[in-house]
Amino acid sequence: MSANSRLTLAVHTLTWLTRYRDQYEFATSERIAESVNTNPVTLRGLLGMMEKHHLVNVQHGSNAGWQIAHEPEEITLLDVYRAVKPDTLFALHHTQPNQQCVIGCGIGTTLEHVYANAQDALNQELARTTIADILRETLASAAVLQRASAN
Repeated sequence: MSANSRLTLAVHTLTWLTRYRDQYEFATSERIAESVNTNPVTLRGLLGMMEKHHLVNVQHGSNAGWQIAHEPEEITLLDVYRAVKPDTLFALHHTQPNQQCVIGCGIGTTLEHVYANAQDALNQELARTTIADILRETLASAAVLQRASAN
């Protein structure tokens, strides 16, 4: 699963947990997987990552399942991204470029700077949006789509 897909599935999961938290104190990964349309095992891996970052709580045994750990207004997409992202947004060369080449010897430093700026911009954007924002916009979009399909 790609990093981008991981973030999307994690945000979907947290949004679902927020929407249905009054209905299910602890929701099973199977139930959540129906909405995400993915394998529950995939979700359990993401939920485990999010639990380590205290975004969700897990209950084992009877009434087993998952619940959102904070109010949705308190969880930003940056929090989710940090819980499920790979180590870096962009990777440099897997092997050192030719240091005798004018491009090979300088490109790493140049790209590190560009990539750091891109990461900072991404972090700022993700920090502006909460799970509550996603739920609100998702429900509004769903209402528009349902009205359109009814006509």
